[in-house]
Amino acid sequence: MHILLLLTLSMLGPSNAMPFTPGNIGKLFGMEGDGRILQRSKRGWMWNQFFLLEEYTGNDHQYVGKLHSNMDKGNGNVRYVLTGDGAGTLFLIDEKSGDIHATKRLDREEKAMYTLNAKVLDRNTNAELEPDTEFNIKIHDINDNAPKFSKEIYFASVPEMSDVGTTVVTITASDADDQTYGNSAKLVYSILQGQPYFSVDSENGTIKTALPGMDREVKEHYQVVIQAKDMAGQMGGLSGTTTVSITLSDVNDSPPRFANHSFRVTTPESTEVGGAIGRIKADDPDVGRNAEMEYSIVGGHDIFNIVTDQKTQEGVIVIKKVLDYETKKDYEFRVEVRNTYLDARFIHGLQFKDYATVRVTVEDVDEPPVFTRNPYVIEVHEDTAAGSFVGVVSARDLDVINEITSSHHPFRYSIDRHTDLERLFNIDSTNGTITTLKALDREMSKWHNISVVATEINNPGQTTRVPVFIKVLDVNDNAPEFATSYDTFVCENVKAGQLIQTISAVDTDEPQVGHKFVFTISPTNPNFTVVDREDNTANILTRRGGFSRREMSMYFLPVVISDNDYPIQSSTSTLVVRVCACDSRGNMQSCSPEVLPFSEGLTTGALVAILLCVIILLMIVVLFAALRRQRKKEPLIISKEDVRDNVVSYNDEGGGEEDTQAFDIGTLRNPEVMDANKLRRDIIPEMLFPFRRTSPIKDNTDVRDFINGRLQENDSDPTAPPYDSLATYAYEGNGSLAESLSSLESAATEGDHDYDYLSNWGPQFKKLAEMYIGKSPDRET
Repeated sequence: MHILLLLTLSMLGPSNAMPFTPGNIGKLFGMEGDGRILQRSKRGWMWNQFFLLEEYTGNDHQYVGKLHSNMDKGNGNVRYVLTGDGAGTLFLIDEKSGDIHATKRLDREEKAMYTLNAKVLDRNTNAELEPDTEFNIKIHDINDNAPKFSKEIYFASVPEMSDVGTTVVTITASDADDQTYGNSAKLVYSILQGQPYFSVDSENGTIKTALPGMDREVKEHYQVVIQAKDMAGQMGGLSGTTTVSITLSDVNDSPPRFANHSFRVTTPESTEVGGAIGRIKADDPDVGRNAEMEYSIVGGHDIFNIVTDQKTQEGVIVIKKVLDYETKKDYEFRVEVRNTYLDARFIHGLQFKDYATVRVTVEDVDEPPVFTRNPYVIEVHEDTAAGSFVGVVSARDLDVINEITSSHHPFRYSIDRHTDLERLFNIDSTNGTITTLKALDREMSKWHNISVVATEINNPGQTTRVPVFIKVLDVNDNAPEFATSYDTFVCENVKAGQLIQTISAVDTDEPQVGHKFVFTISPTNPNFTVVDREDNTANILTRRGGFSRREMSMYFLPVVISDNDYPIQSSTSTLVVRVCACDSRGNMQSCSPEVLPFSEGLTTGALVAILLCVIILLMIVVLFAALRRQRKKEPLIISKEDVRDNVVSYNDEGGGEEDTQAFDIGTLRNPEVMDANKLRRDIIPEMLFPFRRTSPIKDNTDVRDFINGRLQENDSDPTAPPYDSLATYAYEGNGSLAESLSSLESAATEGDHDYDYLSNWGPQFKKLAEMYIGKSPDRET
């Protein structure tokens, strides 16, 4: 195939088109250096790649080129067909001439190359005259896209005082034009605004500092406008701009300085320890970490200290010890301030610290009374009567004027009743003497913690309170008693001298030398005795053996417990001892009194046992009789193999048998089998029963005839079992897929049913299918 594409550039127009032939290729483009590729094939020269400039052509179609085959003799018998990318939509071909046109503007940024196939067909037979030829149309770029930056505003920062040429940021623009063809996408960067402080690299868009010593404290923010222009910056190129906001970041190049090197602070003497009395501040034009400062007192100080407020960068003066106007009124010290972070580039030649003098004046205040002791601890015996003396508290005023004329500023004492809810104490408001209002009991409360308030009479706002701890001393006024409740028992077979219980005592009193209890019982007690163990415990022993529950089931043993304090207190506690039956090892088995048998008859338990035995025997007899009766009942069918003519016997009347009008066949007896040549004894003669029961449904002649026929066959068959068997076809209950199988009561609706499905139920229902399908209305028709 020899196909020649005649390509016309947009700059020439269709009227100036020059056909592309192997002879004029060099005339148009100058051999292969322009990007066109020539290949050698068996069929001659042909193009496999063509170029087309992207441009807008208005409403007319843009002429692309011409296809021509050697088989085309110009007689109109050849038809050209174009297939591939955009064929028929973007590219149209004249079937007769082979001219190719583009229907709309070709945009290289959307698609840079199209691959198409050219066919040469016989117009009459549609036969291919030559094989398909594939060729590419490559869209050549024109400069129709301006450079664009990804952001309208860029943000960057550079440290202040940076050297000339320090890189700030690199920003680049993008151009959608072809990067590999011409200069349409070759960009050149320039700075439109921001000189002389910054410069930009024309090739890569890197912004750098251009002026030395830029100080953030003088100017912090700069706006720089950068332009990117294509066509390598030549005249007629397209351009785009963006703005770069550059901020000078801070460095520690400025030391802190006090605006005033002398500060005066006044504080009252009542200021608490740790309280702040004043603030001082130095100025640092730096920001952030570079402006952080640290304050200190030169040489330190015993009364004052200075700490740094990290939020405000102020020096806070605090008190280390209590101030006393009467002792010292004025203080003076020197404060130093310095940066916590230093930059090694700027510490030479500058001193990054400063000093100031602070003078503190202490003001006198009317101080509240001060107690001579804090707290007070007073002891009093618990047997002290109401109104007795407990102790004295006193206070004084520390002000100088009060020391000179203390008689003109008396105090008033009182007890805070929130700390003495039971009102056990009273205080003299003039001299601070504490007395009791009620008798004290140490066993109720060992300590009483009250608060005494001293108030200036002339200035009630000046009050002071002090805790007073009153300890109640013990007096032996309580008798000892058992430490716990004892559960004591003695065995009936116990021997004399046997230990039955160890007892101990407690006493709410607290003697200084400790408790010493003495345990005693009546020496005439014939049953038990007590032995003191000398450790505030005692053992209870048996004095005899042979205790009996019948005689006495419980003993009450009084035990006298005495202490050794003065005055001696004693009490009597009763120990309850139960008499119990025990085994040979002394383990308790039973402590209740023995139950004696009735003299006139059996006990209640024996009568109940006998009654249960009788009931069990009766139940066994009834069960045995029921089993015997069940064994005597003979089955209706002896074996499954005895069934004749596929007759099924339904002997379970429960469940879904809902057809109450079925025949009542009852239960047939099973006589002995008779010889074959004898008459059947189990057949009832008809002459004995002239009356025959009629069917509950008159119209069921089919079922009645079927049953009578089977009865006659069995009666005349000597080999049949010696009993009558009848298959009952009745309704099987709700929920059955087959619904009712009974033919009874079906005469009225027989014509409304189709019984063809009975033939699919198997050989067991063959007879039933023949009966109903044979009478189907459809079959009769």
